[in-house]
Amino acid sequence: MEENTQNFLDLIRRSHRGRFKIYIGMIAGVGKTYRMLQDAREMLRQGTDVQIGFVETHGRPDTVKALKGLPVIPRKRVFYKGKEIEEMDLDAILQVHPEIVIVDELAHTNVEGCRHAKRWQDVMELLEAGINVISAVNIQHIESLNDEVRKMVGVDVKERIPDSVLREADEVVNIDLAAEELVERLKAGKIYAKEKIQTALDNFFNPGNILQLRELALREVAFRVGKKVDYEVKHREQGVKGMARLVVCVSSNNETQQHIIRKAARMADTYNAELVALYVQTANEDNDCIPLDTQRHLMGHLQLVVELGGRVHKVVSDNIALTIADFCREQQASVLCMGHPSLSMPRLLFRVGSYRKLLSELKEMSVDLIIVS
Repeated sequence: MEENTQNFLDLIRRSHRGRFKIYIGMIAGVGKTYRMLQDAREMLRQGTDVQIGFVETHGRPDTVKALKGLPVIPRKRVFYKGKEIEEMDLDAILQVHPEIVIVDELAHTNVEGCRHAKRWQDVMELLEAGINVISAVNIQHIESLNDEVRKMVGVDVKERIPDSVLREADEVVNIDLAAEELVERLKAGKIYAKEKIQTALDNFFNPGNILQLRELALREVAFRVGKKVDYEVKHREQGVKGMARLVVCVSSNNETQQHIIRKAARMADTYNAELVALYVQTANEDNDCIPLDTQRHLMGHLQLVVELGGRVHKVVSDNIALTIADFCREQQASVLCMGHPSLSMPRLLFRVGSYRKLLSELKEMSVDLIIVS
């Protein structure tokens, strides 16, 4: 662990902006928080100014013991709906301005009244202020993996972080644990209280779920590390070059659109491409015509693109095929990603002649077309 800690300290000394390290785990109880506290203790031993910004022990004996004696910045108390709730005190951390701060539960949603809606947004502010951050998150909280996790475990995880947060990280480290050891820890009461153990075993902690989530976490961290290495090698050997672009067509379709956007974002990451979303607003989707619930869905889709690190463009036109082709040409796109044609989408695009014209234009520009099921 000392070598790992030293590498992070070396990164810190090379930059004025805060450096960012994320521990990723497959599930609660694998030891992410404990590992961060160990890091903090080792850094203190080396004379580094490290403070605990927010750590949730969940009453776990090992974690409680690891926290003892470490410098903690007090939380702030917020009254919400008649209850007193403790939140991380962002302003206090900025005022203390430690060299390194430990911030647990990156996907946490802040209570109303806090400056930012999400804790990861607090972390971004800390980094911009030049404070180095070590944080942690479980694999099921990563936005672009939401559909995959839901298929695996049958749960739609509500608290999520955009993939762009992972791209900001200077180090991404996996905290791994064998499934059998994790289940033993759970049964021994080291993760949840006794009354919650059986429920956990019947749901997230059944062996099938654990193995799938473990594989997903290992794959994601390997992917992020590989991306980091590729980026550094290319910049060192070739210098900065223009980034390829992946264009994703966005509609107001609520059933499939977010799945399409997440898939497109993952592909953009894989291709080292910039994600650009195009929404073509036709006459029948004018703000005066489109139902309010459809407007909300559309705004949610566009917001998701931004959260995943993409840019959004809106073009008003009734010639969807021509507009898409022109936009791909203008953006010098490498890939066009769209949903499978459906009756709910504007018929004009999928008239045989119009669709063939779009395919011909894409071929001429050497733009690959990917249809997401």
